[in-house]
Amino acid sequence: MDATLIRTINRLQDAFSTVGVHNPVDLPQIVVIGSQSSGKSSVLENIVGRDFLPRGSGIVTRRPLVLQLINRPAATSTSDDGDKGKSTISHAQNGDENDKKEAEEWGEFLHQPGVKYTDFNLIREEIVRDTEAKTGKNAGISPLPINLRIYSPHVLTLTLVDLPGLTKLPVGDQPKDIEKQIRDMIVKYITKPNSIILAVTAANVDLANSDGLQLARNVDPEGARTIGVLTKVDLMDAGTDVVDILAGRVIPLRLGYVPVVNRGQRDIDTKKSIHKSLEGERAFFENHAAYKSKAQYCGTPYLARKLNMILMHHIRNTLPEIKAKIQAALAKYIAELATLGDGMAEGAGQANIVLNIITEFCTEFRTIIDGNSTDLSSFELSGGARISFVFHELYSNGVKSLDPFDQVKDVDIRTILYNSSGSSPALFVGTTAFEVIIKQQIKRLEDPSLRCVNMVFDELVRILTQLLSKQLFKRFPQLKDRFYQVVINFFRKQLNPTNKLVQDLISMESCYINTGHPDFLNGHKAMAVINDRINQAKNPQPVDPKNRNSALANLPPSLEPEPTNNGFFGSFFSGKKKRPGVMEPPPSVLKASGNLSEREQIETEVIKLLISSYFNIVKRTVIDTVPKAIMLNLVNNAKEELQRELLQELYKTEVLDELLKESDFTQNRRKECKKMIEALQKADEIVGSVSG
Repeated sequence: MDATLIRTINRLQDAFSTVGVHNPVDLPQIVVIGSQSSGKSSVLENIVGRDFLPRGSGIVTRRPLVLQLINRPAATSTSDDGDKGKSTISHAQNGDENDKKEAEEWGEFLHQPGVKYTDFNLIREEIVRDTEAKTGKNAGISPLPINLRIYSPHVLTLTLVDLPGLTKLPVGDQPKDIEKQIRDMIVKYITKPNSIILAVTAANVDLANSDGLQLARNVDPEGARTIGVLTKVDLMDAGTDVVDILAGRVIPLRLGYVPVVNRGQRDIDTKKSIHKSLEGERAFFENHAAYKSKAQYCGTPYLARKLNMILMHHIRNTLPEIKAKIQAALAKYIAELATLGDGMAEGAGQANIVLNIITEFCTEFRTIIDGNSTDLSSFELSGGARISFVFHELYSNGVKSLDPFDQVKDVDIRTILYNSSGSSPALFVGTTAFEVIIKQQIKRLEDPSLRCVNMVFDELVRILTQLLSKQLFKRFPQLKDRFYQVVINFFRKQLNPTNKLVQDLISMESCYINTGHPDFLNGHKAMAVINDRINQAKNPQPVDPKNRNSALANLPPSLEPEPTNNGFFGSFFSGKKKRPGVMEPPPSVLKASGNLSEREQIETEVIKLLISSYFNIVKRTVIDTVPKAIMLNLVNNAKEELQRELLQELYKTEVLDELLKESDFTQNRRKECKKMIEALQKADEIVGSVSG
C-alpha cells in the first residue's frame, strides 16, 4: 500500500506532464537542492545505484529532473505499468551478465513513451540531448522539467526532483543573472508546502555558509520539512566530525541529518562502481570512532529508507487535501470552459447567438438600473444606486448650496431698485427689481442641472463598461466593439433631447414668477418681518428732554427728519462739499458708493427676503423635476428602446461572421482548459482508485 501511494503521486505528475499543462495541484515531492560542489549528483546516483547523470564543469543540471524510482522485484518479468510494446535501447556489445542486469533495470522518459533504456549511459546522453534541445548548448537554464522513471529491484520507490546547483558567479557563456535565475527556480519549488527539501551540504565547509540550508531556512524557518544530507564526511580534517550537527546542536532540523560518503573525482575517473563505493561507505562509518556507534543511521541506504518513509508518510497525510484540490480545480476549469463556449456555429446558429447576447445584455442592463441584479455588491454602490446618489446627493446638495447673495450684493440691489423706478422715485418696494434679480438667479440653476445630465450619462456608460467586461464579450472582441459603439451612440442621441428638456424646465421657472405660490412670502409679510427685526434690534434709550423735544424723541428712526442737505439720492453716492448755488453735471457713470439710508436698507432687506423665499421654492422644484426629466428622456428610454436599437444595428446576416470572430485568447484558452480538464479528470480517477 505504501509503495502504491508513491506510485499514485508519480502517475499524477505524469497526468499533468503528458498533456503539457502546469500542475495546478501541489503534489508531495522531495526537492534536492545544494551548491554545485556539494556532491548532489553523486548522492542521487548512489540512491539509484547507477551512473546516469551528466557530469562536467559548470552547471550540469540545467533543467529540473523529476526522478521517479520504482521498486521492481527481480523475479518479475514485467513491471506494474507493463512493458509490452516498448522498444528497448541498449548496447549490443555488453556481456551476458550486464545484459541480465540491464534486463531487470531500465529507465523511461516521459517525452519518449514506449522506449526503454537499459543502458544508463544512453540515459545520460538523452538527458544532455533533451536539455540542449530546450536550452541550447550554452549554460542557460530552463524551468521545463525532464521526467525520468527508473525501474529496479535495487531501489526503494521514491520521487525526487533534482534542481540546478547554486552558483555564485557566471562562468563562460552563462547569463550574467544566472545566480538569480537558479535561486528563483529553486524557491518556486521549495516554497510549495507539500515539498520536502533535501538540502545537500559538504561536511568539510562551515554549515552556516551552506547555500542550500540558507535557502531552505528562508521558506521553512522551523526546519519542519527539511532534511540535511552531509557529503564528503571522509574528507574532513583529522579529529573533526559531524556528531554535533547530527545531534541538532548546530542548525537543528526536525527531519534530521544523514551523513554519506560519495565517490571522489578519482573514483569516477577510474570507473569505480557504485556497488563498491557503497561498500566503502558502509566500512567507513562502521570503523570510524565517531560514527560506529550510530553507523546504522549513516550512509546512502539509510538515507534512501528515510526518504521513502518520509515521503510515504507525507503523501498519506496530504492525500485527502490533494483529492479536494483536484476536484475544486476540475470544477473551476469546467465552469471556465462553459463561459468560453464551444466552437463557433454557422448560419442560424450564429443568429441565435447574437440574439441571445442582445437579449441577455438588455435584461442585465435593466436589472442593474432597477437594483434587481442577483449579483448585488456589498462593497460599493453600483448601477441604479449610483444614479440615485447623483440625484439625491450630488445634484440636490449642489443646488441647495447656491446662494443668490454670493453674487448679488446689497449695493447691486439698491442700484436695481433705483433703475426700476425710472424717473419717478418709487413709493413702495417695486416688484420689477425683485423679478429682475430672481430671474438672473434662476438661470444659475441651468449649469448644475446640465451637469447632472452628464453625470447620469457617465453612469450609464459605466454600466455598459461593466457589462462588456464579462467573459462572453472577451470571446468576441468585434462584437464587443460594435456593442460599445451602438450603445454609446444611442445614449448620445438621447442626450440632446434630455438637455433640451432640462433647459426648458429652468426656462419655465424663469419666464413666469409665480408670486401667488402658497409657499411664497409676499411683500406685506416680508415688510412685517423686516419691521420686527428692526424693532428687536433697537435698544431703547432714556429720553433727555433738554436735548430733544418730546415729539422727536417718540419718533422711530425710520420716520425721523433727514438732514436738509440729503436729497433722494443723498446716500447713493458721497459727493464732495460744494459751494452754495453751484451745480456740476452728473458723472458719466453713476455707481453707488455711499452708505444705505434707513429706507434703502429696509427696501433692500425686503427684496432679499423675497428673493430667498422664491429661490428656495424654485430650488425645491428643480431638485424634484430635473431628475424626473433625466429618468424619462435618458434612463427609461434606454431601458425600453436599447434592445430595439441593438437588434436593428447588429442582428444582420451580413455582419454575423465578423461579429462572432473569436479572439485568439479565447481559442487558446479553450484549448488550455480542455487539456487541463483532461489531466484533472485523469488525476481524479487516479486518486479515486486509492482506498482509505
